Amino acid sequence: MSSPADVPELPRCSREDAPFKRERQDGEGKHIKTRRQAASLAREVGQRRRAVPVLISLIGLCVLGTAIIAQASTQAAAQPPTQEEALKPKDTFKDCANCPEVVVVPAGSFTMGSPASEPGHSAEEGPQHMVTIARPFAVGRFGVTFDEWDACVAEGGCNGYKPSDEGWGRGRRPVINVSWDDAQAYVTWLSKKTGKSYRLLSGAEYEYAMRAGTQTVYPWGNTIGTNNANCHACGSRWDAKRTAPVGSFPPNGFGLYDMVGNVREWTEDCYHETYNGAPPDGSAWIEDGNCYHRVVRGGSFLLAPAFLRSASRYWFASDYRLRYLGFRVARALAP
Repeated sequence: MSSPADVPELPRCSREDAPFKRERQDGEGKHIKTRRQAASLAREVGQRRRAVPVLISLIGLCVLGTAIIAQASTQAAAQPPTQEEALKPKDTFKDCANCPEVVVVPAGSFTMGSPASEPGHSAEEGPQHMVTIARPFAVGRFGVTFDEWDACVAEGGCNGYKPSDEGWGRGRRPVINVSWDDAQAYVTWLSKKTGKSYRLLSGAEYEYAMRAGTQTVYPWGNTIGTNNANCHACGSRWDAKRTAPVGSFPPNGFGLYDMVGNVREWTEDCYHETYNGAPPDGSAWIEDGNCYHRVVRGGSFLLAPAFLRSASRYWFASDYRLRYLGFRVARALAP
C-alpha cells in the first residue's frame, strides 16, 4: 500500500515550465507535436491529482483497520483464560513465579464443629451444624512462606514489613510474626499483582479444607499418631522447638499440607463465642462478631495435640504478631 510519501511530486504547469519554453524555441515545425505532448502531460497531471485523494482515502482505511484489529486483539487478551474452567479437584497451579501454589478444593458439604463427647471439646465448637460449599475454590497448598512474603516486600508491597524468622531460617519456612492486618496487606498485593481475587479463608472453609472429607478428630484419624504434624508431643524432630519447612508432613485428602500444626493460621472470621447464627454457606462470618478479634485455626508447634483437632479454633487481636502465627491464601475460581 502506497503512503503519501510514495506519491510522485506533481509537475507544475506554469508557462515558464520546460515544455512550453521548448514550444516557443523549436519553431513552427514542432509546434503541433509539442502541443500534443503538453496535452498528454496535462492529462497525466490530472490523473495523478485525482489519484492522490484516492490513495489518501485508502491509507486512512488501512490505518483504521489496523486500529480495529489491534483493539480486538487487546480485548481478546483481556478475556479470562479458559484453562481455569477445566481445573479439577486436587489440581495445582500458580499465577506467577513467586505466587503461592494453590490447590483446587471441590464443592461439598460437611458437619462443622465437634460433639460434646469429643475429648478436648469446648463450647465455641458448637453447636454442630451443616455447611455447604457451593463452588470449588483454590486454597494455598502450603502456608505462605518467607520466600513469598519477601517477594511481596521486594516489589513494594506488604507495607515494607520484614518479619523476624526468630533465627530459624526463612526460605520455605512458613512466614511468622505476621498479624491479621499484615495478612490482609499481602492478599491485597497479590490480588493487584495477578488480577485475581485472593483473600483469607473463612473459618468454615478452613475446617472444610482441613477435614478433606473426614469427620474424625484429626484429619488423619482419631489419635494424634506419630510424625503427622509439628506440635508439642507430635513425635517430630521440630516439636515445641521451631517451625518446620512447609510440606514436611504428609498432605491431607485434598492435597493440602500443614493445615494443623506448625503455625496457627489467620482466617477472615470475626470471633463469635459459639456457632449460633453461623452462615450455612461457608462465607466469612463477620456480622455481630468481635472484629478486633479474628479467628485462628490449626494449632502450632508449641501447642498440645488437643489444639490440633479439626474442630479446634481460637482468636487473637488482629494486630498481634507472634512466632507461631502465619496464614495461607484462598482464591476464587472462574465460573
